[in-house]
Amino acid sequence: MPTPQDGPWLDDAAGRLIRPYTVIDGRTRPTAVLDLLSMVLATGTPAQPHLGPEHLQALDLCERPTSVAEIAAYLKLPAVVTKVLLSDLLDCGAITTHAPRFDDQPTDLSLLEAVLDGLRRRL
Repeated sequence: MPTPQDGPWLDDAAGRLIRPYTVIDGRTRPTAVLDLLSMVLATGTPAQPHLGPEHLQALDLCERPTSVAEIAAYLKLPAVVTKVLLSDLLDCGAITTHAPRFDDQPTDLSLLEAVLDGLRRRL
């Protein structure tokens, strides 16, 4: 995976050389609804030429399904900035997203207690 240090925006001694909001041209809201747990995957469609280096770094991270939170961590950018970057990539068709799945029926409490009892017996 590429590292965020691969580019002119970071300096080993000084850290980030530009403010995160300049990466997204001062925009504060993504065009798509993205959860931190949303899974993102590259489609194979090339990114638009006008997109910046952070967009390309984010796209490289999407070669396999990756969550928005993971991408933000790899890029060392705030989540909202990452969501705007990913929204740009989504708008040009370079990525797809899948909302996180939540189970409507949580695990049965008796099953969890049985597992805990079994673990305690092994210790």
